[in-house]
Amino acid sequence: MPARKKMPANEPTVYIVDDDPAVRDALEDMVESVGLKAVTFGSTDEFLQAKRDDGPSCLVLDVRLPKVNGLEFQAELERTGVTLPIIFISGYADVPMSVQAMKHGALEFFCKPVRELDLLTAIQAGLERDREWRRQRHTITQLQSLYDSLTPREQEVMGLVVKGLMNKQMAWRLGISEITIKVHRANVMHKMGAKSLAELVRMADALASGPLRS
Repeated sequence: MPARKKMPANEPTVYIVDDDPAVRDALEDMVESVGLKAVTFGSTDEFLQAKRDDGPSCLVLDVRLPKVNGLEFQAELERTGVTLPIIFISGYADVPMSVQAMKHGALEFFCKPVRELDLLTAIQAGLERDREWRRQRHTITQLQSLYDSLTPREQEVMGLVVKGLMNKQMAWRLGISEITIKVHRANVMHKMGAKSLAELVRMADALASGPLRS
């Protein structure tokens, strides 16, 4: 058998967890046939112990696994804040099982045997979803850094600006002059890189949305 082509570490990766070696090999060959990197595991423990690449990824996960089944593992990942797009495959699926998986954020739930086109389409959708999550996390990280560069007073002013208060109202609320408010407001716009009030409001909304998926 020819050696498998090495992929750059930041390339998209499809993780496959299935306790059947034949299924793992078949899925790996299918994924690599379209130029994607595949990494396989025989159990959830193996997956957790492995170092994951720092790039877009998704998880093809069998439901029937030793020790911890796929649904339990999905819940475990959710509790620990690791939210990879998950595509379930199962030879013993039922409606309640698929409903539970989808309710907790699974991208797709397929019964074996899976049509290659359907699974590859789901994998591409999973990788795109993870790319979007990563873009959002990057944006939030940048905004948080800009927000942290504001002084405590500037942060107070920003909070009041995005609530729609006028300079005179903010001056009265904070017990400072209107001229000082204007200086703080200008500093906020400059440090945050906001070109308009609407853009500053969008930034504040993004920061208020809290931590994104990891």
